[in-house]
This record gives sequence, C-alpha cells and structure tokens, in this order.
Amino acid sequence: MTAGYGFHATMTARPGRGDELVDFLLASPSLANEDCVVFLIGRSAADSDVVHVTEGWTTQDAHHRFFATDEAQALVTRLQPLIAGEPAYLDEVPIGGKAAI
Repeated sequence: MTAGYGFHATMTARPGRGDELVDFLLASPSLANEDCVVFLIGRSAADSDVVHVTEGWTTQDAHHRFFATDEAQALVTRLQPLIAGEPAYLDEVPIGGKAAI
C-alpha cells in the first residue's frame, strides 16, 4: 500500500512530559488503521520535549475519515493536557524513501 497523503506535526510537550507524550503517541490507534501506512515519532536532539510526528495515509479522505471518528476525537482530547500551545502542521504529498527503524 502506498501513501498518497501525509503530514508532519511538531508539538512541544509540557515541561518534563516529553516521555509521556511519546508513549501516548506510540499507543495511537492510527498505528492499527490499515489506511495509515507511515507513522513515525521522533524527538528533537536539542529539546526532548519537542516531538515530531510524520504520518502517511493512503488518501486524504482516509485520514479525514479516521479523525472524524469518536476514537480519534477522544485521542485528541487526551492529547491536549500533554502539550504546550498548538502543534505546527505541514501537509505533504509523500514521494518515496526508506524507513528502517
């Protein structure tokens, strides 16, 4: 399956909660969704409270359908107390590459 839609998000955890934010994201239901073909979590080397998420979905519609579910909305609600401020989002069209983690 290939990704036709993606995004990159950068969020800053509340001070000292970077580990908790990473654990929360790694337990995300997106990982089990068949339309989510890329889900990568990374951290800033300079600030462990800055967390990056890269997602690739089969289509933009599949992504929007998932985030319209009650499960995804509950995830967003539980995410809010972990982060400081608003995440920065960049939409992207995946082209190719490699991930070996």
